[in-house]
Amino acid sequence: MRTAADSGAPLLPTDRPRALRPPSGRAPSPAEATALAAFVDRLPGGSCGLDANGRITFITPAAAGLVGADRAELVGALPWEALPWMDVPQVEDRYRAALVSRLPQAFTVLRPPRTWLAFELYPDSTGISVRITRGEPDDGAGEQALPTAGPGRATVLYHLMHLASTLTEAVGVQEVVDQTADQLLPALGAQAMVLMTAEDGRLRIVGHRGYRAELMDRFDGIPLSSEVPGADVMATGVPGFFATFAEMADAYPATVHEDGMAAWAVLPLIASGRPIGSLLLSYERPHAFPPGERAALTSLAGLVGQALDRARLYDAKHHLAHRLQSALLPHTLPRVPGLRVAARYLPAARGLGVGGDFYDLIRLDEHTAGAAIGDVQGHNVDAAALMGQVRTAVHAHATVGAAPGDVLARTNRLLTDLDPGLFTSCAYVHLDLATRRACLATAGHPPPLLRHPDGRTELLRVPPGLLLGIEPDIRYPAREFALPPGSVLALYTDGLVEAPGVDLDDATAALAGLLEHADAADLDATADALIRHAPTPGDDIALLLISPDA
Repeated sequence: MRTAADSGAPLLPTDRPRALRPPSGRAPSPAEATALAAFVDRLPGGSCGLDANGRITFITPAAAGLVGADRAELVGALPWEALPWMDVPQVEDRYRAALVSRLPQAFTVLRPPRTWLAFELYPDSTGISVRITRGEPDDGAGEQALPTAGPGRATVLYHLMHLASTLTEAVGVQEVVDQTADQLLPALGAQAMVLMTAEDGRLRIVGHRGYRAELMDRFDGIPLSSEVPGADVMATGVPGFFATFAEMADAYPATVHEDGMAAWAVLPLIASGRPIGSLLLSYERPHAFPPGERAALTSLAGLVGQALDRARLYDAKHHLAHRLQSALLPHTLPRVPGLRVAARYLPAARGLGVGGDFYDLIRLDEHTAGAAIGDVQGHNVDAAALMGQVRTAVHAHATVGAAPGDVLARTNRLLTDLDPGLFTSCAYVHLDLATRRACLATAGHPPPLLRHPDGRTELLRVPPGLLLGIEPDIRYPAREFALPPGSVLALYTDGLVEAPGVDLDDATAALAGLLEHADAADLDATADALIRHAPTPGDDIALLLISPDA
C-alpha cells in the first residue's frame, strides 16, 4: 500500500467491503493427493473432516465402515442427522466445545447394537478433523486427558432458560446489568462482573458488580485501541479465558494486577452477528475453564448481548421521546401579573412515553392572557409532532388578538390543509384580568372545571365544536363567564378522567369533588392531588390550573 501511494496510485476503498474466506491451505498436486490419500488410509481406524458448519467434507472408507453408512450418504451431511445414534447430548456438547474453544475433544458413543466407537476431535478456524477408532464403554482415556469440570448440561440448560426468560423482561440497560449479575454470578461461582460497550471509539462501562467504582472510573472512556481484554474481545469477537494472572499478563503485558481477582473470562456480546460489547467475569481464586464451561459461558454471553442490544435501543428511544416532549411543551410558563398558575404533564405508561397532550399560557398584554390545552390522537412521534404544530398555531392566532372561536377555527383550517390523518381536541380560554371575565371555546375537548371562591365547583359546558382537522369550515361557539379573585379554572385532558369500566360523568364529578375540597391558595398542592387521582396512566395527562389574584 505504501509503494502504491508513493507511485501516485493509492489503493482506494470500494463501495462495499470484500469478505475473504478463511485460507483453505495449499492445494496438493495430483501426486501429493494420491500419496496423502494412501497415508490416511494406512492410519489405524478411520478419519473424516467437518467444515465450520459441522458438515462432513471428507471421510475415509474405514471411517464409513466403522459408523456403518455409505460414504455418498455421509459427505455433505451433519453427522447427527445422517447417523441418528449420534444425536445424543455428549456428542453435541463435545462438538460445540471444540468449535468454541478450538481445543481437542474426545468422547465414546455406542453404535447400536453393541459397537462402541471412540471419537477424537481436532479443531481450528476452518473446521474439525476427526479420528474414529473402536472403543469400550469405559474407554475414557481421551476424556481424562482433558479437564471436564464446569457446569453440567442440565445446569447450563437451566441457566440458559432462566436467564433468557428474565432478560426478555428487561427494558433498559440497567435492568440488563442487574439481571445478569443476579443470575450469572451465583450460578457460575464468579465474584464480580463488568459489562462494557463501545462508544465513539472508546470503551464504556455500562454496569458492574463486585468492583470499586473508582477502579471502574479509571477504565471508563479509555480508547478501544488500548491493550485491555475488554476492548480486544470487542474488536475480534473471540472470547478470552485466563485461569491465572500469569496467563493474563502473557496475553496483555501492559496489564496491572489491581483488581484482587485470580481468574477471568472475557466474553464477546454478539447481536445480529456483530460484537456490541464484552462481559468480564472475575473469580477470586484460580479457575480452570474447561471446554464445556467455555461453551456454556459463550452461550450465556450471547443471551446477554441480545438483551443489551434491545435495551440500548429502548433507552435511546426513551431518551429521544423525553427530549422531543420537553422541546414541544413550554419550558416555563410566562409570568402574568395578577394570575397564579400551575401545570403538570404525565406521559403515558405504554409506548415511547411521548404523546399529543399539550398546554400553554400566552401573555397577550398587561391585562389579558390566553390559556390552551389539547390532545392529539395517538402516543407516538407523529402525535407529538402534530401537537407541536397545533400548539404553535393556537399561540400564533391568539397573539394577534383573535377571539377564542376564531383561534380554533383558524387552527382547524390549518390542520385540514395539512391532512395529518390525526384528530385533535382543544380548549382555548381568553382571560381578561381587568374585567374579571373569561371567554371559552372548545373543539371536542372535555369541559373545564371552575371552582368558585366559596368552594362550589361547576362544569363549564360549552356547545362543543367538532374536533380539529376533520372539516375545514367549522364554527366554534364560545361562552363567557365570570372569573373572580380566588376562583380556580382547571383545564385538563381526558387522561385525567377516562378509564376502562368507569363512567365518564362519575369520574368528572369525582374530579370536581377533589377540586372543591382542595386548598385554592396552594395551586401546586392542588395540581399534585388531582394528578394522584388519575387512573392508571394508560393515557398521557396534561393539567393547567389558573387562579386570579385579589
